Amino acid sequence: MATQPPSAETDDDTEVKQRNADVCNVVGAIEEMGAKWKLIVLNDLRDGEKRFNELKRSTGASSYTLSRVLDDLEEQRFIENRKEFESPVASYYTLTEKGGTLCPVFDAIDEWGEDWLE
Repeated sequence: MATQPPSAETDDDTEVKQRNADVCNVVGAIEEMGAKWKLIVLNDLRDGEKRFNELKRSTGASSYTLSRVLDDLEEQRFIENRKEFESPVASYYTLTEKGGTLCPVFDAIDEWGEDWLE
């Protein structure tokens, strides 16, 4: 019997995630927002529109990671990408309405962290 690499997601894993999401909206929301880098970028865009290199500097993400995360967030409609076709071409990223509704959530998590994390 062949084993799968540790990083491969099985049908059982997907089924468990779906069951957890059905049971708890918190789990479902975290699944939708995704991994650490997505949360970092979403939180960083609370300050307003930023260019790719500004996000790269402020988040500390590599170009590859940031590009992948921005594509995912745009596909999920958390952010939008506005391009200006001047020389050089510039991409500006901003939160959508959906992404903006996360701001109070981030504020609440920030307050909790101040109270409970050392």
